[in-house]
Amino acid sequence: MLYRVLFKRLFDLTFSLLALIVFSPVIALIAVLLLLLQKGNPFFVQQRPGKKEKIFQLIKFKTMADIKDEHGKMLPDKDRITPIGKFVRKTSLDELPQLINVLKGDMSLIGPRPLLVKYLPLYNDFQRRRHEVRPGITGWAQVNGRNNLGWEDRFKYDVFYVENQSFSLDFKILLMTIGKVLKSDGINSKTATTMEPFKGSNSSLNELPANSSRHQLPQLQEHHSVVS
Repeated sequence: MLYRVLFKRLFDLTFSLLALIVFSPVIALIAVLLLLLQKGNPFFVQQRPGKKEKIFQLIKFKTMADIKDEHGKMLPDKDRITPIGKFVRKTSLDELPQLINVLKGDMSLIGPRPLLVKYLPLYNDFQRRRHEVRPGITGWAQVNGRNNLGWEDRFKYDVFYVENQSFSLDFKILLMTIGKVLKSDGINSKTATTMEPFKGSNSSLNELPANSSRHQLPQLQEHHSVVS
């Protein structure tokens, strides 16, 4: 409990500040390259819901060009991602600006990924529980499948983290994240360049994800009573 209310935030502040200092040359270089090669703002800023559903401005590197069809409609993601953007996404460097969100207190290093504001009315009580903690740059769902996970499995991993967050779990997620980044694992979903949109669910979500094990989600079934 002490880790959750005190040390986790101190860890976030210390690590994110050090990471910003260490990676500042990389961040500056990527910003310049995106500015020149994509001919526009190198940063993508979007409203996302955080802890207790408080809206904040999420910052990422922009990896897609604003290309529209003849009717003025934005082209699909796969047609808009640029070569430099694809590299930045593959290496997860697009997430680096979110260290600023961590410093500001909008996010944590570890936690459920912040999703779109438009999904808020679609959550059931269980799924909404992901907003009991600060969203993270990486999380339990990301290291267990990332964009290859279906929505219901992703929410189960998120709520498992909410109920079981600890220093040991955060440290494990951090190590697993490094491995995932080095292997560029799970960047795209199985059927699209980005995750398919969430359209709501009537499932009670009381069972384990199909591709999980008791070792991955040791107490999931015992902990749930529908609240998301």
